[in-house]
Amino acid sequence: MGSLGSVKKIVLFDGVCNLCTVSVQFILRHNAKKNIQFASLQSDCGRAQLAQHEWSTTLSTIVYIRDESFFTQSDAVLEICRELNGLYPAFYVFIVVPKFIRNGVYNFIARHRHKWFGKKQECWLPSPEWASRFLN
Repeated sequence: MGSLGSVKKIVLFDGVCNLCTVSVQFILRHNAKKNIQFASLQSDCGRAQLAQHEWSTTLSTIVYIRDESFFTQSDAVLEICRELNGLYPAFYVFIVVPKFIRNGVYNFIARHRHKWFGKKQECWLPSPEWASRFLN
């Protein structure tokens, strides 16, 4: 597992959410630069990152930290798309959609994610090839 050190891009995710786990696996496969690291919101590292940025440690949304910038909800998703290979950075065009609309869609999905996609009893563990991209 990686250490925090000089990491500049971190995704914090709900480690017991199947949709979140699949999303992290998607990012891992499509982030050719391998410049994003990950930690679950439930981990010591995730809670420390939230506390460091003075966010509630009970936050249950995707969080993207880039340098000193902190993004949540639809902003996080769109910022992460900019780091992916292929056509995925084109999704950033949706930043022009008013935030209350983007976050409304995001929150609707988030409210139903456990019902639609399920919930794990334990946090997902990455494969050995991806383990170095995860923070302790």
